[in-house]
Amino acid sequence: MSWQEYYQSRIITADDAIKLLKKGDHVINGHGTGEPQLLPEALVRNQHMVEGIVVAHGIALGPSVYCREDVDPQRVQHLTVFAGTHTRKAVKEQRARFVPMHFSDCPIAMRNGTIKVDVAWTQVSPPDKHGFCTFGISCDYERAAVEAARLVVAEVNPNMPRTYGDTLIHVSEIDYFVLSDRPLIEMQKPEIGSVETTIGRYVADLVEDGATMQFGMGGIPNAIVGFLKEKNDLGINSELFSDGAMELMISGNVTNKYKKLHPGKSTTTFAAGTKELYEWLDHNPAVEFYPVDYINNSYMIAQNDKVVSVNSALQVDLMGQVAAETINGVQYSGIGGQMDFVRGATWSKGGKSVIALPATAKNGTISRIVAAFNPGDAVTTPRNDVDYVITEYGVAHLRGKDMQERARLLISIAAPQFRDQLKEDYERIYKYKL
Repeated sequence: MSWQEYYQSRIITADDAIKLLKKGDHVINGHGTGEPQLLPEALVRNQHMVEGIVVAHGIALGPSVYCREDVDPQRVQHLTVFAGTHTRKAVKEQRARFVPMHFSDCPIAMRNGTIKVDVAWTQVSPPDKHGFCTFGISCDYERAAVEAARLVVAEVNPNMPRTYGDTLIHVSEIDYFVLSDRPLIEMQKPEIGSVETTIGRYVADLVEDGATMQFGMGGIPNAIVGFLKEKNDLGINSELFSDGAMELMISGNVTNKYKKLHPGKSTTTFAAGTKELYEWLDHNPAVEFYPVDYINNSYMIAQNDKVVSVNSALQVDLMGQVAAETINGVQYSGIGGQMDFVRGATWSKGGKSVIALPATAKNGTISRIVAAFNPGDAVTTPRNDVDYVITEYGVAHLRGKDMQERARLLISIAAPQFRDQLKEDYERIYKYKL
């Protein structure tokens, strides 16, 4: 049987795909903006037919219909390593479960059974003349899920870019195909205010020509991009590839000339952005996608010189610990690749790791630089690993500094109205005089 005959004989509807599930199946859903859309909708629509189904994945940038309040958690429940906009309410209300885990650990956890995998749902680009599809804009843990699963169902979507790197999957590796023409999930560029602009300038000042960059999501990374247009021969090795990264490549600021690994190529594990970005990535050999256990591997990150990693936080305490996942003990997000890139950048020759955050929250009423975290808040990045912390009030370089100097530096970049109280709290809690 030719691959074309196999492919045609295995095309089914999303509703038919739900009939293939067994009681208690753990379904690994595709990641980020590359996640399937028809299959989750069919699952919710046919929830009366299933029992004990667990839908597991990383950050959900789509609607996460299985987390709606009208979904019976005895029939369909969500499990995640990153609580996002559409899933954190379900996690808080215990209709979904959260697993603390580095993003980079997901592939091995799927392969060794730490994360149970019965079924893999993925979304791919249409097959080429040889029968090869690609994972498109989401390469992270897709292959590990496919290899571990009993059953693989793929949404085949012509809107999915055909990408380079380690993204190929042959139709023979897929059991069933659901045809889709849905537009891919988009992430519009966030608005950039004066705070983000100021922080972006401080971060860009640390970036040397020839540096290799890692960006996260949000207003601050996008603000940084504007100032990087003054830099030359930058490289990109980043968990996320965004519109900002595309702009830097188009403008010629990113050439990847000095990268030691994959010179001349930008490397990433998933992309999230606008339709313009997805169209630009289609058949673009200048960007290569690899699994997250490669892109986020700290040792591999450190092979490039002058790596600059930029990550966000919810709070930083006066010891230099970073909390980026919880607020008052409630799960808000996840660790993602923060620790991997913090360490990779620190180990890199001439590298710098940056934690960037606004100094306040809730219209200036709450300081994000705190004396100590509240009970139940998780430490995302330990004090031993933190390098630079940046707010709109300045830059605190913590690495190699003693406890008192760390506190003084962090207080100096807190909002002015909180500095006296932070000093008083520090001396009371830690018994050091500043």
